[in-house]
Amino acid sequence: MGAVMHRDRKKLIIVCGLPGAGKTTLAKQLEAKLGAVRFCPDEWMSDLLLDLYDEERRSKIEALQWKLAQQLLTLGLIVIIEWGTWAREERDNLRLSAHSLGAKTELYYLSAPLDVLFNRITNRGMESPSIKKEELKHWMEIFEAPDEDEMALFDYAVYMPQEILK
Repeated sequence: MGAVMHRDRKKLIIVCGLPGAGKTTLAKQLEAKLGAVRFCPDEWMSDLLLDLYDEERRSKIEALQWKLAQQLLTLGLIVIIEWGTWAREERDNLRLSAHSLGAKTELYYLSAPLDVLFNRITNRGMESPSIKKEELKHWMEIFEAPDEDEMALFDYAVYMPQEILK
């Protein structure tokens, strides 16, 4: 009987944004509120003592997380992907895969101005070596922010500017 109840909850939540935007804060709140399973590659990499900037290992961890996430969605659970998902193509692939499993999809897009992002990153002191402001500025330029057309493809989508997550 419990599995039937879970099927109604089958959902993929994508938390999208640049470093310092508040993804982890929001994802942890959603995880606790919804009883979801949250996937964050930074946490896995940190626990495994891996370099957060090792893109090859990050990609492998995200692939493993997505494999597990799909199994959990199949079981009718709520899954939160907290990868940043900077590219539209990546978000599309996650959304379409989740829909193919019969899951609803939600997108939370978080953003903040450069100075706010940089101050948050500096204050948390998690990255080693630290992120330079120029790097962050470059990342802002290559980040593909979800537009209204993309957001309309999700069952639920919301844009959350920095003021919301103080």
